[in-house]
Amino acid sequence: MIKDLKLLGFKVKDMVTGFKGVVSSIGYDLYGCVQAVVTPEADKTGKMEDSRWFDTKRLEITSKKPVMPVPSFEEEVKVPGGFSHPTMHSDPSKR
Repeated sequence: MIKDLKLLGFKVKDMVTGFKGVVSSIGYDLYGCVQAVVTPEADKTGKMEDSRWFDTKRLEITSKKPVMPVPSFEEEVKVPGGFSHPTMHSDPSKR
């Protein structure tokens, strides 16, 4: 599980299709599949292509470090995010 979470923020390439992008989410399902959402870069005109789901076993890391700091999902928070320390307040009137 930790191995898969460590993919967050890294640039990857799907070894089957060649699709490239950054891992923006990891999902675990009831049947044991672990998948990652891969978000591609915008094209030269700024148009965004849709993100796609891939089994993590198909992904090859192509960067040496994440593109941005990954939120801490533990008690001590260094980067905002996660359930107990959201980056935005859930009440829109307090943003």
